[in-house]
This record gives sequence, structure tokens and C-alpha cells, in this order.
Amino acid sequence: MKLKSLILALTAVGAMAMPLLYAAPAQAQATRTWVSGVGDDANPCSRTAPCKTFAGAISKTAPGGEIDALDPGGFGALTITKSITIDGGGGQVASVLVAGTNGVNVSAQPTDVVIIKNIRFQGLLGGGNANAGTNAIRFITGLKLVVENCEIYGFLNNGIDIANSTASNFTAINNTQIMNVGNAGILVESSVSSSVQVDNARIYGSKLGVANTNGNKMFLSHSTSSNASNAGVEADPGATLILDSNVISFNVTGISGGGTIQSFNNNRLAGNGSNGVTPANISGTVTNPMGMDGR
Repeated sequence: MKLKSLILALTAVGAMAMPLLYAAPAQAQATRTWVSGVGDDANPCSRTAPCKTFAGAISKTAPGGEIDALDPGGFGALTITKSITIDGGGGQVASVLVAGTNGVNVSAQPTDVVIIKNIRFQGLLGGGNANAGTNAIRFITGLKLVVENCEIYGFLNNGIDIANSTASNFTAINNTQIMNVGNAGILVESSVSSSVQVDNARIYGSKLGVANTNGNKMFLSHSTSSNASNAGVEADPGATLILDSNVISFNVTGISGGGTIQSFNNNRLAGNGSNGVTPANISGTVTNPMGMDGR
């Protein structure tokens, strides 16, 4: 009897220890996750059980993966620290609405690529609001950033602020509209040399349309910069601009600053208080160096 009792006791102890020996592994990150206006961040962020916010989904998304919006919604501010694609989808309002902070901070690793597309950023800048959003997107570290098919409205500082400290970084901004920002629609202020390609952007009602500083390079093409309270395009000393097929209109000054305009092809300056550029400002290959309305 004593031997039988001992065997039973040892069996019971073994059964209690089994869960410790076979503990379930941590949930793996998915290569694609989903958010929904009616989701919940406690969900696994699958298509059938989506999360509520981008911040809730990113921790469940593998590096190099993608977060997609299933339906309209406000998906909140986000800090990105790895390669990822954030896609708000087409034909719906996938938005980031913020007050007193940035919409998206990109603080990624030196080899990371970040893609942000199909998202509306709203910072609520307007009369009587003392707590507007700061910047819609701020690129601090990372190798490449692509912003595509986005809308940016109402930010206290800048629409897109490129303040990158990663060597050889590159930013592409395509088919994006920026309106009603307190400083620049697009500001390039990187402490190391950055290359920025802007194509088919529409920037209205800022202090500066696009501004390039600190020895950085910008290629601005097929874009509109209009109704700036200072300059439609600004290049500070040491910065380089390549301008091709743009409309720069109804600004206090069309183009300003002491930077280098490396090429000035097929641009139209019209309705500005002062165009602020002459052939003497331009170096390199030039086609149609004026393209102005004579102001």
C-alpha cells in the first residue's frame, strides 16, 4: 500500500509539472496584419480579427511586413522602428488625427525601408485650437522613406519633416497633397546629406512650400507650390535644387535663399509678389531658364 501511495503521489506531481515543461511559445509576428475602424488591439490583427490602431498592429507585424486598413477609421499616431509598409487602402478614409504631437515618427535602423501610402493626416490647425498636431510625418533615422498618395492638413510645424541623421538616406514623395501648415509643406533639414525626390505634389497655404537646408539635394518635378506667406520654394546656402516642370504661383516670393539651382527646366512662375530668381542664380544645364510671367 505504501508503495502504491508513493507511485500515485509521484504521478500527481508529474502531471502538475507538465504545463511548465510544455509552455506554449510566444505568438509569432505576422508578415501582414490588418486594422479596422471597429477592430480591437487585443486581437491578433488578422484579417478576420483586426486591430484598432497602427500602434497596436506594429508590434504584431514582422520586420519588412505590411499593415493594411480594412475599412475607414482613425488609426492613431505611430512610431516606426523597423522596415514596414503602412497602407490605408484605396477609396476609403484611413486617417491619422493627432493633437500636440507628430502623426508618424520614423526612427528606423540604418538599413530600413519605410513605405507610407493612402493615408490622410489631420493636425487640426485652425483658429481657436492651441494644440494642433506638430508634423504629419517626421523622418529621423532610416535608409529610405516613401510617401505616396497621402493627404496632409492642418499641422503646426511641417507636413513632412526630413531630419535624418542616417548616412546616404533617401526620401521619395509622390502624388501627395499638403495644405495649411505653419512652416513648410516639405522641410529637408537633415544633418547629413539627404537626397529627396518630390513628384506630383500639391502644396498650398503654408509659410514655405518646400524648403531645403544643410547641403541636402532635392529634385522637385511636376508639382505645385502656391499661396505661401513666404516662399514657394526655398534653398538655403549649400543646398541644391533641381526644378523641372513645376508651377510656383501666388506666393510672396517664388524662389528664395542662397542655394544652388542646378537645373531649371520648363517651370512656370506666375502671380508671385516677386519671382526671386534670375539666370544668375542657376548653375548647370538649363533649358527655358525663365518660364516666368515677367514679374
